[in-house]
Amino acid sequence: MRAAMAYRSPFPDITVPDTSLFEEVLARAASRGNTAAMADGLTGRTISYTQLLDQIRRAAAGFAARGIKKGDVISLWSPNLPEWPVAFFGAIRIGATVHTSNPVSTPEELSYQLADAGSKLLITVNALSEKAREAVAESKRDIEVITFDDSPFATLASVMKDDQPPSVTINPAEDLAALPYSSGTTGLPKGVMLTHRNIVAQLNQLEAIESVNMPALLGVLPFFHIYGMVIILFHGLMRGSTIVTMPKFEFEPFLKVLQDWPITSAHIVPPIVVGLGKHPAVDNYKFPHLKYLFSGAAPLGAELTDAVEKRLNVKIRQGYGMTEASPATHYTVAGTERSGTVGLLMPSMEQRIIDPGTGQDVPIGQSGEVWVRGPNVMKGYLNNPEATARTVDADGWLHTGDIGIVDADGYLTVVDRLKELIKVKGFQVAPAELESLLLKHPKIADVAVIPVPDEESGEVPKAVVVARGPLTAEEVMTYLLPHVAHYKRVRHVEFVDAIPKSPSGKILRRVLVEKERLARA
Repeated sequence: MRAAMAYRSPFPDITVPDTSLFEEVLARAASRGNTAAMADGLTGRTISYTQLLDQIRRAAAGFAARGIKKGDVISLWSPNLPEWPVAFFGAIRIGATVHTSNPVSTPEELSYQLADAGSKLLITVNALSEKAREAVAESKRDIEVITFDDSPFATLASVMKDDQPPSVTINPAEDLAALPYSSGTTGLPKGVMLTHRNIVAQLNQLEAIESVNMPALLGVLPFFHIYGMVIILFHGLMRGSTIVTMPKFEFEPFLKVLQDWPITSAHIVPPIVVGLGKHPAVDNYKFPHLKYLFSGAAPLGAELTDAVEKRLNVKIRQGYGMTEASPATHYTVAGTERSGTVGLLMPSMEQRIIDPGTGQDVPIGQSGEVWVRGPNVMKGYLNNPEATARTVDADGWLHTGDIGIVDADGYLTVVDRLKELIKVKGFQVAPAELESLLLKHPKIADVAVIPVPDEESGEVPKAVVVARGPLTAEEVMTYLLPHVAHYKRVRHVEFVDAIPKSPSGKILRRVLVEKERLARA
């Protein structure tokens, strides 16, 4: 048996400070005084670093007065807005864990997470308050709802107390800071247990190699998602940047923010890159500060990269990671861009490229599953030791489920997915979740959900259905609407006589994917 062939990061190892996430991110905030920490990109409203610290202190005291203790879970279900980090850091300052959830989730989806996480408090916005009430009722838990803005519920401002919050002792290596939900490599969403140390390690990995001066950062990618949360919000605040928030992506307001704020490097995802390459409105704006676009969450091809670089006179950098790695494992340092690749291993990271068939390491230049190991890899999945063991092995290797190729210089190119997840605009969609819902339809005997290419979204779900009686594609698609967020909706339906399965009954999804590819060729 061949010995393991691990690649190490070309960058020097970091030393992970033994500090809490609150201390790491906001240690220098007081010295920044009236500098804007957070700004609303649409209205221009700002929160200074001094105000942010004060609001976090009062929120922490308010949460404690409501009975929130170390180890309790607070859920944050909201679009991006300047007060988002007030709630997050107010919670972790008193040792609570923050569960974050997608604001487009249905009450059904949210209630599952609230129950699984054991949430005690749900923070949202008025626009979502009725759905929040439904989700809490369905979770069958005693969860108080409060909102950032005026609503029938108590508001965050009314909950705040002008007291010192209780002091707590954080064990960074063991205590959880964030609990985002991810489908991992397969299956239903699972709570990803990220410790203070995991995220502090990631921030120090970033800080060791990110040389670009960033007076302002674009906060359009959602903060509930690990990319927006850690790479934009936390790292930006740690650096003293102004985080310019947008509650949702709208193309022209996005262009205006890029034009008006000193954003030198903008974090985006491939569907936005497509717009920057093709949308005629781009020509109506100037971007005097912009030097880099940084794309993550899904692969970005060389052709599109080159077209956008020429149009905007910027360089595009890519990174790669997953929620389970807090999130980045690979990163393109400014000045080392290689079109189509996601860059080099982050400091203190190792990787192996494994042949899925043999379990053996493959030679340089050959494709295999990407395995990574480092201080940013999660503690595990909440309440799910079996899924944890399948994803992180006994030696600490995180099996990403992505197929990649490493070149002789250590640059990784992600070429395919071994795992079954469908990535719609960077968001994960688990086929198993949609299949279990569709199988409740009385006229569906069997179903498999697969990804199909889509120019705008990257991929979208397609249902391959065995019908039990007369059934239309429209009926199949409409059936899911009340149950899932919009990005999970099935966009294509095909009717077949049988779903291909292995002898053990597992759906042979790759057979269906290959058939789809040939049909489109």
